[in-house]
Amino acid sequence: MKMNNVDPQKMNALLNVVGGKLNMSPEQLKKELESGKFDNAISNMKPAEAEKFNAVMKNPKLLDSIMSTPQAQELYRKLTGGKK
Repeated sequence: MKMNNVDPQKMNALLNVVGGKLNMSPEQLKKELESGKFDNAISNMKPAEAEKFNAVMKNPKLLDSIMSTPQAQELYRKLTGGKK
């Protein structure tokens, strides 16, 4: 999967959140996703969460829209310790 159409900060925030839910590092998750291993990355997710994640990962505009919400921005600030 090509993730170069997405803002890197937003992608990292998403990888941090999802990686935490999957008990895997963001780097490992990104590597698996880039190699097309969606099944491995989302095998521990609930079906509804996996479906939403797949939809977001296939649509960079949707990811940008989600990550631009105040809630996502606050989560990003918490995950990064206030860094931008």
